[in-house]
Amino acid sequence: MSDTSYTLPRVWQWEAGNGGKFAGTNRPTAGATHDRELPVGQHRFQLYSLATPNGVKATIMFEELLALGHDAEYDAWLIDIGEGDQFGSGFVEANPNSKIPALVDHGQDSPQRVFESGAILLYLAEQFDALLPKAPAARTETLSWLFWQMGSAPFVGGGFGHFFAYAPEAMKYPIDRYAMETKRLLDVLNQRLAETRYLNGDAYSIADIANWAWFGQLALGRVYDATEFLQTHEYQHVMRWARDIAERPEVKRGCMVNRSFGEPHEQLLERHDSSDFEHRTQDKIG
Repeated sequence: MSDTSYTLPRVWQWEAGNGGKFAGTNRPTAGATHDRELPVGQHRFQLYSLATPNGVKATIMFEELLALGHDAEYDAWLIDIGEGDQFGSGFVEANPNSKIPALVDHGQDSPQRVFESGAILLYLAEQFDALLPKAPAARTETLSWLFWQMGSAPFVGGGFGHFFAYAPEAMKYPIDRYAMETKRLLDVLNQRLAETRYLNGDAYSIADIANWAWFGQLALGRVYDATEFLQTHEYQHVMRWARDIAERPEVKRGCMVNRSFGEPHEQLLERHDSSDFEHRTQDKIG
């Protein structure tokens, strides 16, 4: 149990290296810490990312678009957030918030940057007229669930995930606070999926990609290893939806891209061609 004698100061002061997994890179200021240009491959789309829940949204989307027959080939470059790659000058130019993923579209009159995972999903859906319904009611429902996930991510990731998995010591109050909110969000999702196969009805969409990356992986034990703690099996409709999406070949491929952890055969650090899944995973080249 942590010390409860903390006295709130009148003015907060940052203490470098204040504990936690990312203490070495966290800081209260924005901007680049070092000069580093981003690599650029041969394809129109250049993705700079890591296979976190936010990162896999973009790679799953690209793999889904390719499976649908769209000309959506992309280069995916690894950004190691543990090493501070997100604070390189090139990455900060692509995303001033220094968070993955960041996308640069070189198919426009001048390179178009896109940052925030939800914005990337929406941008690609509109570029290719795919995975976003045209009918106004279904489109609106899709976007509502997309932005619902974007709004909930800080509670699940920065809240529950941080204090459950990354904080230097277990603290009851924040864990209770964020576990309660995470379970409430799972219940919102569960009640919706009791009514429909996918979040906007019968059609798989960018809303499912965004929500599965966080809630689906959380329910399946792929994020934080918290299935027992949160009793995720109780959300039977979330579990059905999560398992169905996890079996999609495009989702399996997308989760491998920019993955630097787990089993070597699941790690494709960079992706430049569809053949990389067969020939360039870490068990083949590592």
